[in-house]
Amino acid sequence: MTQTERAGGSRRRSTGVAKDQMPQEKTARAIIIVPVLTRLPKASGDEAARARPRQPRSAQARLEEAIGLAAAIDLDTVHSEIVTVNDPRPATLLGTGKLDEFATIVKDNEAELVFVDHPLTPVQQRNLEKALNAKVLDRTGIILEIFGRRARTREGALQVDLAHLNYQKGRLVRSWTHLERQRGGAGFLGGPGETQIEADRRMLQEKIMRLKRELETVRRTRDLHRSKRRKVPYPIVAIVGYTNAGKSTLFNRMTGAGVLAEDMLFATLDPTLRRVRLPHGTLVILSDTVGFISDLPTHLVAAFRATLEEVVEADLIIHLRDISDPDTAAQAEDVARILGDLGVDASDERRVLEVWNKVDLLDETDRERLLQADGGTTKPVAISAISGEGVDRLSALVEERIAGATATVRVKLTTARAGEIDWVYRNGDVIGRENHEDGSVDLIVNATAAIRKEIEERFGRAAE
Repeated sequence: MTQTERAGGSRRRSTGVAKDQMPQEKTARAIIIVPVLTRLPKASGDEAARARPRQPRSAQARLEEAIGLAAAIDLDTVHSEIVTVNDPRPATLLGTGKLDEFATIVKDNEAELVFVDHPLTPVQQRNLEKALNAKVLDRTGIILEIFGRRARTREGALQVDLAHLNYQKGRLVRSWTHLERQRGGAGFLGGPGETQIEADRRMLQEKIMRLKRELETVRRTRDLHRSKRRKVPYPIVAIVGYTNAGKSTLFNRMTGAGVLAEDMLFATLDPTLRRVRLPHGTLVILSDTVGFISDLPTHLVAAFRATLEEVVEADLIIHLRDISDPDTAAQAEDVARILGDLGVDASDERRVLEVWNKVDLLDETDRERLLQADGGTTKPVAISAISGEGVDRLSALVEERIAGATATVRVKLTTARAGEIDWVYRNGDVIGRENHEDGSVDLIVNATAAIRKEIEERFGRAAE
């Protein structure tokens, strides 16, 4: 299947890049190749084979996601193609006929970069660059480029640098042209000494160790912040999901924060935390995290472990899904796999709350069909973060999960304690009030289990 297209010509809704949001200036003209392997690689230890989702992902959805990844770093996609690979070549992945065809396409379109949406070995990457006469990036490389642009904090930059160095460590043979040179050895005459590639690998390893030490300092700082939060015991609610599922939009809707929320893959990289007061007064800390994606590089997950610990530490995890995406089931499986790598069971309905976003893009028939087809014991919450539909119900459900179901309690305050009425109003939902001539006040309060317990401890069952 072949489709030659300019950057604005593809179906942008699914890829997450709206045409009117595309930057005007492009950094490079790019060719996108999406290999579809008809059989798994023979190597049993191959990471791509082990990471392959059980839920089938359509080739067209993969192509659109690849176009979205390219657009996230402002590449001008001049040609994109899905290629069926029956017999993956160890040296080039693609066959010679396809290589000749793509070499012509690269030349005709004056493309500077070829993005292969598949993991490439260093040898494959080098051979493809020679055959196509253009720079070649695989899926890991393009994700690292995006993360490098999105990192805004010192921590984010450190994590991206560490992941990039680990990625480059095995690719020095491609990245350098002078690696055959040797530095002088010991002794008067000198010996073979240290080859340039060995020196470069040593320097890379030294940088990696330095970055790991700096990230360990960041991790200790985060632990300190968490310990301070535990002293003021606000529950942590983390929002996770596939990239472009609408996490930052939901975060802004629930907190009023101004976090970057664009229709773009990996619009948000650095984690953001805000304190939120839920409908019946429960205070929680809401955390917006980096989006997940299929075949997320292992060393990238490892580098971002300090950030993702916010998810591990969370009391409640909101798994946000773009239910309008045709590949939503495969995306949910990818998220569940990464959560599993972090030690979180995505099927634990007591800790993980599944939320279906972008229902405004569905018609009523599709919405009802999807809700009825779900097999979980707890029905997902259907919302639209952009319009606010269902968000109030979500907030109430989060509060119920965190603090228990709401119920009414009567609070009777004497004149001496009238000054504490404000506390009751701030922490509960006052649905009835009766003022007496002696200055005492009777309040009927709808509150969560946690707040009802605090009211009882503070005022007694009915303060006199």
